[in-house]
Amino acid sequence: MGAYILRRLALVIPTLLGILLVNFVLTQFVPGGPIEQILAELDGQGDALQGIAGGGDAGSQGTGAEQGYLGARGLPPEFIAELEREFGFDKPPLERFLTMVWNYMRFDFGDSYFRSISVIDLVLEKMPVSITLGLWSTVIAYLVSIPLGIAKAVRDGSPFDTWTSAVVIVAYAIPGFLFGVLLIVLFAGGSYYQIFPLGGLTSEDRIWVTLSPLEKVGDYLWHITLPVIASTISAFATLTLLTKNSFLDEIRKQYVMTARAKGLTERRVLYGHVFRNAMLIVIAGFPAVFIGVFFGGSLIIETIFSLDGLGRLGFEAAVQRDYPVVFGTLFIFGLIGLITGILSDLMYVLVDPRIDFERREG
Repeated sequence: MGAYILRRLALVIPTLLGILLVNFVLTQFVPGGPIEQILAELDGQGDALQGIAGGGDAGSQGTGAEQGYLGARGLPPEFIAELEREFGFDKPPLERFLTMVWNYMRFDFGDSYFRSISVIDLVLEKMPVSITLGLWSTVIAYLVSIPLGIAKAVRDGSPFDTWTSAVVIVAYAIPGFLFGVLLIVLFAGGSYYQIFPLGGLTSEDRIWVTLSPLEKVGDYLWHITLPVIASTISAFATLTLLTKNSFLDEIRKQYVMTARAKGLTERRVLYGHVFRNAMLIVIAGFPAVFIGVFFGGSLIIETIFSLDGLGRLGFEAAVQRDYPVVFGTLFIFGLIGLITGILSDLMYVLVDPRIDFERREG
């Protein structure tokens, strides 16, 4: 097992390099980089100032002519060159990529282009929101899916199994963002009821500080109810069907028939023998499920419910072409995903010692 883990760890670095390389190449062909973003903003400010000052008359045009040609954007070429040097775009792409990789391997992600804060501090600031969504969604999915999957396995082929399968599959087919919009329309003041708040994990600071500890817990749960439901809806199907199929496989084995022949009650057979073996694969997959929920639905759910988390941060950084934030979060997410894959394999071995990855590879 030790050699297997070392091989998996050795693949982490080249995998991360591949992820960064592909995305770095793609950004070279995307129009509107950070320099263009700044110049467009300056253009807008210049147009507004020109309109206020009555720009465009003969006197102003004469002054511009006396100053000489200022480039297609009306800005000095020296100013644009200085911006390129400041952001590092005066260097060849290969040099910029190698510099970025060297810094990232030392976990130096630099500072945001448009915010006076380092990428690490920015990620740490936004991470609690995304962890809250991912953790609560995963826990609730397990709490609902495991009992439901067991009930479906015990009643396999019954009307209960058929109808619950239909409900679960329909829920899985509904996109989380669409379900989130429906929840907002129904329960967050969209068109019908104003039951839940829209935006943030807690109330405003001036209200939050006046609440008692118990009231703060209630306020927190009140705010996260709709986002957690929207991000959890699609996770039920996979876990429920996985639990059901795992229990069916165990129920049909010889040791279950032997336990029943000894006169054990069905409850004792189910929860004393079958449950422990059937739940191995479900429990071992917890890290992967958490990361899937953490990364999969955070972007759209956070945007819809106005939550200031990592998904929304990545979206805004991509729109603004804030490359340090884009590549920094990409590197961190990729590293977390790869490490979680290794942890998932370790979980399988811990819950079921019969699994041997070395023998499988051999």
